[in-house]
Amino acid sequence: MAAFALGLTVAFFGGFSVDPVDAVDREGYDQLEQFSNILAIVQRNYVDDVTTKNLVEGAVNGMLASLDPHSAYLTPDLYEELQVDTKGSFGGLGIEITNRGGALTVVSPIEDTPAYRAGIESGDQIVKIEDEFTKDMSLMDAVKKMRGPKGSKVRISVQREGASDLLDFSIERAEIEIESVKSKSLGSGLGYVRITQFQERTATDVEEALDALTKKNEGGLRGLVLDLRNDPGGLLSQAVDVSDIFLDGGLIVYTDGRLESQKQKYFAGKKNSRLDFPIVVLVNGGTASAAEIVAGALQDHKRALVLGTRTFGKGSVQTILPLDGESALRLTTARYYTPSGRSIQAAGIAPDIEFSNAVRVVRDEKLERRQRLLSEANLPKHLDASAGESAKEKEPEAAAEDDVDGRGVGEPGKDPQLDRAIELLKSWHVFKTVVAKRG
Repeated sequence: MAAFALGLTVAFFGGFSVDPVDAVDREGYDQLEQFSNILAIVQRNYVDDVTTKNLVEGAVNGMLASLDPHSAYLTPDLYEELQVDTKGSFGGLGIEITNRGGALTVVSPIEDTPAYRAGIESGDQIVKIEDEFTKDMSLMDAVKKMRGPKGSKVRISVQREGASDLLDFSIERAEIEIESVKSKSLGSGLGYVRITQFQERTATDVEEALDALTKKNEGGLRGLVLDLRNDPGGLLSQAVDVSDIFLDGGLIVYTDGRLESQKQKYFAGKKNSRLDFPIVVLVNGGTASAAEIVAGALQDHKRALVLGTRTFGKGSVQTILPLDGESALRLTTARYYTPSGRSIQAAGIAPDIEFSNAVRVVRDEKLERRQRLLSEANLPKHLDASAGESAKEKEPEAAAEDDVDGRGVGEPGKDPQLDRAIELLKSWHVFKTVVAKRG
């Protein structure tokens, strides 16, 4: 896998239409006339023959890239790739990537995938795919080049901090089945649920995992660790449905954009809510978008304790707008806000308890330096937290240090952040028992 962008929160819309008279003012007509003149000059004078189609597509891509890191034009192939992404099964390598300063950067390799086994690491910069340099290559094009039939191979060259030369990898593609939800019993009535990505069945899979954990633990669950670390996001609808599982009502998230249709509020229902056990949510700098919605909602409703480092800060919604049944626009149309009105954009979710390096068993300083730079606030042309122009000149603060790179995650004794969460849940029960006896 190569995710289109870290923290993609997607809403799919049906067909739409735009009246050109409404869309372009008088000044706009003058600019379009200039564009038409430039198009003609290029076609007439450029050293090689160029088609109108390629020139216009290039102009559209440049226009959208000038807005923010997440808006893009989707050719038919790329539109199909995006639809495949939300279903969680495809031929590829198993990496999540973002674009930082024109460089394709690995956010994290996905566990038990070809890229993970080959040794690709978080923070690696992909310099070449096959023999093509990736400087200023779009995420969409990179995804297309790295995906392919199961069993075929692709060569990539990466620049890794501390390495004097490029590292070359020849990786055999596999059928990547993204397991959206993983779960296990931690003993003592405690359960562990990890969401790796928000796909079409995520909420259903979480419900099934909780049912299975309840059956495994006599007397039901006494506490839950909900792991959202390195979760890049996914479908907004699934973030709402997962939050609804743990809430008995109230606002989950709301979006705010320029148009009335972009101002939406999402509420929790009161059926099937699981309210009889405490929750600790694990987050880090790779927790983005839909995952931040869940963490923010549970935190604002005081339903869960959030443990970790500040999250990625991807607080915008990308709407998929089909153009002709085959191609589409992925356009940033709104910012989203937690129930208390906090904007996540370029700020992230601050944990209730900071998981500092002082409590870590193993410290990977090189990994920390690489991941420190991976945040929404460090992406060129990112949106500000509130309505207004993109933050083009603002110097962002470094993201908080992350604490897990995917290896040993979810394993008590090997995952210090999980161990801390288990301690908190056990302490909560001790406290509750003491108070009950005093009463």
